[in-house]
Amino acid sequence: MTEEWQGWREAAETALYGDGGFYRSAVRSPDGPAGHFRTSVHASPLFARAVAGLLARTAEELGLGTVALVDVGAGRGELLTGVLAAAPEGLEVVPYGVEVAARPPGLDPRIVWCAEPPRGVSGLLFANEWLDNVPVDVAEVDGEGVARYVQVRIPDGGERLGPPVTGRDAEWLERWWPLSAPGERAEIGLPRDLAWARAVGSLDAGLAVAVDYAHVRGARPPFGTLTGFRDGREVRPVPDGSCDLTAHVALDACAAAVDRGAAELTDQRAALGRLGVSGGRPPLSLAASDPAAYVRALASAGEAAELTARGGLGDFGWLLHRVGRAEVTAGAAGPGRGYWRP
Repeated sequence: MTEEWQGWREAAETALYGDGGFYRSAVRSPDGPAGHFRTSVHASPLFARAVAGLLARTAEELGLGTVALVDVGAGRGELLTGVLAAAPEGLEVVPYGVEVAARPPGLDPRIVWCAEPPRGVSGLLFANEWLDNVPVDVAEVDGEGVARYVQVRIPDGGERLGPPVTGRDAEWLERWWPLSAPGERAEIGLPRDLAWARAVGSLDAGLAVAVDYAHVRGARPPFGTLTGFRDGREVRPVPDGSCDLTAHVALDACAAAVDRGAAELTDQRAALGRLGVSGGRPPLSLAASDPAAYVRALASAGEAAELTARGGLGDFGWLLHRVGRAEVTAGAAGPGRGYWRP
């Protein structure tokens, strides 16, 4: 029998990915993640078109006519479906959906559905809001200034302080999220660092991109970000399988966990801007010359504005990691890339 009190990482792993867990249960999540929260993929087809453009650029940099597209945390295949529809003519795409849930019915037969990223492929690996669902332990400083693991009671989400944080977890906190004052909390991101390193390591050559709620050292939230989502609403995090459990990602730590290639940290507003997604309004002259085109352009601008909005989706962190042949030709895509090396 499962113990009532567990560390947050263990409890969340079972609640999200165990038998009957939130991401595996067709009863709890019949529509997949989209039934509980809205990502950039669901906000506008412009996002998938931008990813298709990034895929095409990656193929060009690698000199490939056939390129892999690996969607990690694929949900019900929404992003893959959108990218395949928007991919340039003549570019052959081999798509992989990496997901713990069963293959959705009616999915494009070209999509390979798998539980782990394929190894040895060349192309684009894209992880949109995946790392925030990699379970992590939570630490809190007690009254004596000691960082301790937070334990959670499975049925109702009640918490208590457990043993002191030690070993690699303690080293991670010291480097990436130092705590000092009683009551301060942190999510220990080591499992995410390792997961990202494995994902990047699956590529023979290409570009790996993680897009997520994020923060960096020096601007960590003092009490952490652990929360839950159910039916489109933020709820108290309870690891009983009834809700999504998520916490923002220390993307700078993930970047440093990879010992190959060139890494860059930016935000979604800047990244999508490079890919031609802009919230600028169309010229009024278009309304006079082609009213229908003006209405379409105005709707597109509204969607782009949502994807790039400050205080919203535009603040999402983007971690881009180039490896293999693409590392050599990274500068070919244009100026202003600004690679950040950890």
